[in-house]
Amino acid sequence: MCADSTADPTGEPLLLDGALPEFEFSRLECVALAATPPVAYEAARGLDLLTIHSPLLNAAVWARGLPERLRGRSMPTPPSLRVADLFDTAGEAWEGQPWVALGENPGRELVFGAVGKPWRASIEWRRVEPQHFTSYDEAGWAKMAAAFVVHPYGTQRSLLTYEARTACTDPASTARFGRYWTLVSPGIGVVLRGALHAVRATAEQASRRPGQGASRGRYSPSGP
Repeated sequence: MCADSTADPTGEPLLLDGALPEFEFSRLECVALAATPPVAYEAARGLDLLTIHSPLLNAAVWARGLPERLRGRSMPTPPSLRVADLFDTAGEAWEGQPWVALGENPGRELVFGAVGKPWRASIEWRRVEPQHFTSYDEAGWAKMAAAFVVHPYGTQRSLLTYEARTACTDPASTARFGRYWTLVSPGIGVVLRGALHAVRATAEQASRRPGQGASRGRYSPSGP
């Protein structure tokens, strides 16, 4: 696990801090990649979250098809849920699910989140649009935000962090989530590390291709 924090060698604010500045629970993992920041960023953006098994994500996918199943019709699981789909299609590929894009600093940071009650046996979700996520304060809910952030590491390598934060909207929900978090935090760490390793494998494979470059601009320590 990386040392916890919001420290950034560039001193530039994180979009994640704007999306969820105050939180009670967090998990931060990181990995070094033998790939430049632009290549690492594109690999993170292209990650298919359906290849990373997480109780929260799996529940969201299941919940998406619940209304149709209750009517006796099944809704097929989408073939992929890429991080990029949230940002490029305004969530159309994730229609009916709670996850929303909360911000992107091209070449550097991707932030997405959801609102739910993960402590329930059958997780309940509340769709909250990005512009209302930070201020959302209806009692009884947990606001969950996650971010990939790419940092330069030397001249040809990168450090990729994946952080998950949760803030609850009232003391009772904080207590419920706290009990839940005690049980699932180690598993969440496994999920985050699994995602990072998948991104690393993709980025390092891309870096071995002749003429590999970035399609979204290069990261500069002085700004996006």
